[in-house]
Amino acid sequence: MLRLMLREEFRVHTSYSGRLAFLAFPIIITVFSLAIAVTSERLFTYTPFSDAILLLHASVFLYGLSVGAFGFLGRQYLERTNGTRNYLVAMPGILPMRLRKTFLGMYVRDAIFYIALLLAPATIGLILSIPLTHFRITSIGVLFGTGLLSFLLGMSLSFFVSTVYMRNQMAFVICVGGITALFAAAGTTRTIPLSWILPGLAAHEHLSPFPIDLGAAAQPIVSGLGVIVALVAGAVFLVPEQFEPRATAVREELPRLVARLKRLQGYAPLLSKEFVDLQRSGTYAKMFFSFVTPLLFLSFTAWFVRYGLQVPVGFNTVFYAGMVGFFGVILYNWLNNVDATDYLATLPVSVPQVIRAKLISFLLLTTWVGVGFVGIIAWLNSDTRLLWLAIPIVLVTSVYIVVVTAYLTGLRTNSFLFDPGVLARFSVMSMLPDFGLTILSFTIDRDLRFASTGIAVVLAILAATTYMLLKGIDAKWRGTEFGE
Repeated sequence: MLRLMLREEFRVHTSYSGRLAFLAFPIIITVFSLAIAVTSERLFTYTPFSDAILLLHASVFLYGLSVGAFGFLGRQYLERTNGTRNYLVAMPGILPMRLRKTFLGMYVRDAIFYIALLLAPATIGLILSIPLTHFRITSIGVLFGTGLLSFLLGMSLSFFVSTVYMRNQMAFVICVGGITALFAAAGTTRTIPLSWILPGLAAHEHLSPFPIDLGAAAQPIVSGLGVIVALVAGAVFLVPEQFEPRATAVREELPRLVARLKRLQGYAPLLSKEFVDLQRSGTYAKMFFSFVTPLLFLSFTAWFVRYGLQVPVGFNTVFYAGMVGFFGVILYNWLNNVDATDYLATLPVSVPQVIRAKLISFLLLTTWVGVGFVGIIAWLNSDTRLLWLAIPIVLVTSVYIVVVTAYLTGLRTNSFLFDPGVLARFSVMSMLPDFGLTILSFTIDRDLRFASTGIAVVLAILAATTYMLLKGIDAKWRGTEFGE
């Protein structure tokens, strides 16, 4: 079954971008890792090695946390079919297979998949840099092993919490609250050392290139592996033997929404359907957590750099506004992952019409979220003086990045993750304005007029580009069929 699941995952991802493009992705990761390693000497000039290791383990843990929500994914696969296809995890409903076994298979499958796709290529890049950086192979091995421990811990924790959600939503909220409080205590008040939460980090601190203490390193490794096994076992135990979709009584919402959105004329039915689908699938909660989590991590990183590392970097409200705007692509991705779109081929709508409907729903749903988050950050940092500049930034950048995503990927936003061509174009079109706004945000306190003028020029360019790309969606996606 594991072999079939790996083949299934490979087919799903190659359907986004093609076999050759997908296989090129780990090569890109290797080259990127090599480049980072070659320039690491300059990085360590400003950042102590121990702090760099801490950020690395925290990032790898959060990445594992983001890819390990098999309870959500498995439930989504069970509740819907993917057009004419289906997933192996849904087969226990018609074949003599156990649901718990298929969920465990999903965990093992993704652990192997992401190690081969990301962690192993990144490690190979470090090994290839040895002639230039003179890194020790033992240190690279320790980094891979302890990083893998942090990654698997994040995956296991996410797996456990997401299966708790399948059983009891209130228990899920309590678990999320407890985990958030634990990391808040470690990241802000420092009442709990982060190494107590991340055994991979604790083990790394006692292995090469730090002073080696094998006894001290063995304890967190063993305890970390024990926690991973306990979380996975608990998650598998919580998976029900038979899954029955929840039956809920709801009132008919579509006519009321169509009436409320009648000013949008031809888009009112499509938009109303989008909002009904989001409510029916519970995607609102998923969108909220997937958007807020990276923003909280960004806030923690900025706080850590400013107060933990005591680096005098001007993280102001304008800086956060740019980051919030560019994170909007996460929410648009969720809008395209509620249901398969194959059935739309039977309706009198086109792919460009559906894309534009999703863009409008994105604006209606998320504009207030971005503006609200920037306002809260400004208030917490006592930096409301720059809100007049920050709010236009978050509005323009959020619309720009989601239109770029829609233009490049259509209704299949996952494709930009695994198609090197799309990923390259997306990276250039997102990183250049992001870097520009970030640099300009750092100059505000030195020359407000220069910074505000530069920001106005960048926003004008983004607005013009947004208009051209929006007009180009019809030509690019007119001949595309739903489900391609």
